[in-house]
Amino acid sequence: MNIIEGGITAPKGFLATGEHVGVKKVKKDLAIIYSEKPALCSAVFTKNLVKAPPLWWCEKLVKEKQKIQAIVINSGNANACTGDRGYQDALAMAETLSECLHIKKESVLVTSTGVIGVYLPMDKIIPGIKETSKTLGADEKSAKRCAKAIMTTDTFRKEIAVEIEIKGKKVKLAGIAKGSGMIHPNMATMLGFITTDINISQELLDKAFKENINDSFNMITVDGETSTNDMAVILANGLAENPVVDKEDEDYEKFKTALDYITKYLAKQIVKDGEGATKFLECQIFNAKNKEEARVLCKAILNSNLVKTAFFGNDANWGRVLSAMGASGIDFDPNQVKISFKNDKGEIKLFENGLPVEFDEDFAFKILKQEEVKILIDMNRGMESITGWGCDLSFDYVKINAEYRT
Repeated sequence: MNIIEGGITAPKGFLATGEHVGVKKVKKDLAIIYSEKPALCSAVFTKNLVKAPPLWWCEKLVKEKQKIQAIVINSGNANACTGDRGYQDALAMAETLSECLHIKKESVLVTSTGVIGVYLPMDKIIPGIKETSKTLGADEKSAKRCAKAIMTTDTFRKEIAVEIEIKGKKVKLAGIAKGSGMIHPNMATMLGFITTDINISQELLDKAFKENINDSFNMITVDGETSTNDMAVILANGLAENPVVDKEDEDYEKFKTALDYITKYLAKQIVKDGEGATKFLECQIFNAKNKEEARVLCKAILNSNLVKTAFFGNDANWGRVLSAMGASGIDFDPNQVKISFKNDKGEIKLFENGLPVEFDEDFAFKILKQEEVKILIDMNRGMESITGWGCDLSFDYVKINAEYRT
């Protein structure tokens, strides 16, 4: 697998763009992704019961297994809690883009991100779609415009592209994402768009994508808040012309490995851009009884505000980690647990055999003041492991979110 240039338009047959149409005051706020050939689609959606109207439309199309040819995304306004009017506005966006590109309305996904409870400025969005669709391009500059236009409080673009080879054919995958705050594991608080030119069956595309999401986007957290809008989508248009991948063989594993790289890279970029974050935290749970136990414990640690604030203060407060585990609902023996913190400055053991381990506070501070820290938890009760990613909680997070709407 090779990392390549080109962003979301790197796979064959994909075009993209992003422009400012007036939803935001100045920054780009409308993005379009287009496949020259109708593509197979798989998607996962937020588990929040309060879903924004654009997701009603997208879920319908995905459930019907419609082939998808375009996605239109606006940022700055979530079109959430807007009822039937919000749904009709989402349909109008799909219909407008379908007319511009001469494709079926049912082949257009629509998604929005931004402030909740405000109607879309359709007098700006409809003409904006018409004008923006004219700027679609397959070049890297167009891809970057698209990645920029989906951002809200993000401070940088999140994009990646890779290339693999299947039966002598070059196959490319690419992805972009947005997300910075309101991030919580369970397919939430982010938009992720992945394009690929692989020729693959619908069944295996679904299987690979949904399994992958559980160990990537669903293992990140910034603040434990689950959004109303967000989703991850993959489009596969088959233009690489490789023999169809319809069995779980070596070619399928190559694809899964590349997809895993894309989604985990984007997931970690979201956490690194966490609102006000000063530290990137990686939590590794080892030797758990089962995968679900490991997942729950990992999330409990990374979602704990006390753990997060301890890391912000460079405090080796292992007691908060153990307490978060104990409150997770998982039944385990604390006497079997080992806790360490680690990064390129070294590793420090903090808890073992039910008792604290004496450690050098100065050395601990040296580790904790770095931008990246690993939390290592050995459960000593099984064979399963999992990794999750989070960040600390700073003064700036409060400031950013206190002023978000105003």
